[in-house]
Amino acid sequence: MTTAAIIVAAGRGTRAGGTLPKQWQPLLGRPIAAYAIARFAAHPAIAQVVLVLHPDDIPTDLWPRETAVTIATGGATRAASVLAGLQAVDADVDKVLIHDAARPLVSAALIDRVLAALDTSSGAAPAVAVTDTLWRGSAGAVQGVQDRDGLFRAQTPQGFLLAPLLAAHAASTGQETDDVAVARAAGLDVAIVPGDEDNIKITTPADFARAAKLMRHDMDIRCGNGYDVHRFGPGDHVWLCGVQVPHHSSLQGHSDADVGMHAVTDAIYGALGKGDIGQHFPPSDPQWKGAASHIFLKHAVALATSSGYSISNVDCTLVCEFPKIGPHQDAMKAVMAAYMGLDSDRISVKATTSEKLGFTGREEGIAALATVTLMKS
Repeated sequence: MTTAAIIVAAGRGTRAGGTLPKQWQPLLGRPIAAYAIARFAAHPAIAQVVLVLHPDDIPTDLWPRETAVTIATGGATRAASVLAGLQAVDADVDKVLIHDAARPLVSAALIDRVLAALDTSSGAAPAVAVTDTLWRGSAGAVQGVQDRDGLFRAQTPQGFLLAPLLAAHAASTGQETDDVAVARAAGLDVAIVPGDEDNIKITTPADFARAAKLMRHDMDIRCGNGYDVHRFGPGDHVWLCGVQVPHHSSLQGHSDADVGMHAVTDAIYGALGKGDIGQHFPPSDPQWKGAASHIFLKHAVALATSSGYSISNVDCTLVCEFPKIGPHQDAMKAVMAAYMGLDSDRISVKATTSEKLGFTGREEGIAALATVTLMKS
């Protein structure tokens, strides 16, 4: 069976405060929804990720671009948004997981539990048993005790076989609060699987601090560095960080010799423990002769994403006497950001000279050093 994940991110989330819908507010430097998107995209059983967006959000830069997703336009209710997501899945999909964008701490183990339950049930959802004493109250006073036996706190992702869930949505009132309610109204059985106390839904301002604390406790942070050198030869320009810079010489190499982009690419591979450009794109292979270096960079970024990592920031230093880098820095940052799916303020491109010392000081070539930070949580 082929599985798609539908991440519902069309709500406005006003109870969380702030000027942006809660799913786009930053949590440890990234939009809340970016964490769930990355988790599902990295899961080996998920073949497609559908991101359901509010119509006003689609043309904006609020949602992250570093992961390939299918975009669906949300409706006026949650049920309408989910239906739009269901209708956007690929033709070969027969199982779906529906997840709240405001739950950034969903784990691979929880996804596995829901998927396993779908082997024997048409629907499955995670939940946590209620253990606290429950009171009924009125006017600020306790009026009685509510029996907690058999009560659960519902979570997502909620998983279903696609065909019966589509039929259930077609017959629904559109007012149900989640897909379990839609499924049960249509007579479908939904299995309960063990939820996760850390799989919290961000609803109020206080939830941001709680989520950040949980993430810091279980965060995987990696750093990698890259270094590259190319010598000058005949030509009238150099490629640096994706920008063609006029110069009286060109950098020589098997590809386009973009020394900055090469250093950043190697830094990503290094952080992943995946070698260097030469291992992935051997210079002995003629198909890479004169290749644009963004091919290598995009491959490294995709490898990081598929491994469950997001790129937090990039710092690249170009070492040369000439050409002068300052006039081109903003363009270089913009190009690198576009190829990496990052905001340009997460990328630093700067330059220094070697005070006329060494091969760079003698203007025999250009060197580049780069550091990249990857995060998985």
